[in-house]
Amino acid sequence: MHVAIAGNIGAGKTTLTKLIAKHYNWRAEYEDVIENPFLEDFYEDMKRWSFNLQIYFLNSRFRQILEIRESNTDIIQDRTIYEDAFIFAPNLHAMGLMSNRDFKNYSSLFDLMESVTEAPDLLIYLRSSVPNLVKQIQKRGRDYENSISIDYLNKLNERYEAWIQCYDKSKLLVIDVDDLDFVDKPEDLGLIFNKIDGEIHGLF
Repeated sequence: MHVAIAGNIGAGKTTLTKLIAKHYNWRAEYEDVIENPFLEDFYEDMKRWSFNLQIYFLNSRFRQILEIRESNTDIIQDRTIYEDAFIFAPNLHAMGLMSNRDFKNYSSLFDLMESVTEAPDLLIYLRSSVPNLVKQIQKRGRDYENSISIDYLNKLNERYEAWIQCYDKSKLLVIDVDDLDFVDKPEDLGLIFNKIDGEIHGLF
């Protein structure tokens, strides 16, 4: 089984991925943030590094998907290839931070990759307000994220909501995380596990 978690920056994807992997004894596949050589440069100069960053993520995610489908284990994945293509890259293009030529090249490459990959069996979308995202980003204290603007997060949230309304590639579970504390409140985490159980049982 392949389950993936989607959500904006600071929504809690990585934390929930760890908790789900532990609870269900699934293998976790994480977004390549620590090893990404473009991330800090991108936040310092988005226009210069946007294409490089998005291509790096696209390549990393594509390799991840191929490995997931070849494995015989149940996997929980932190972020999907669709978010790169339908949210982050188009947002950078719309903001004038990625050229028309680069965006066209990127989109063509994604279309080719998507044609030979499969969607996750279940997509979990973590819905969060921008104030909650800001609070979580500040709490984890990554230096390179200090320059992320409220406007940037707002634009991403709008694209996430538009994308999720049209998502039809697999089963979908939407979780509003603003009023949940699944790290420090076992009852909140249990509520999420119950929702996931209900969706998983419907897959068989």
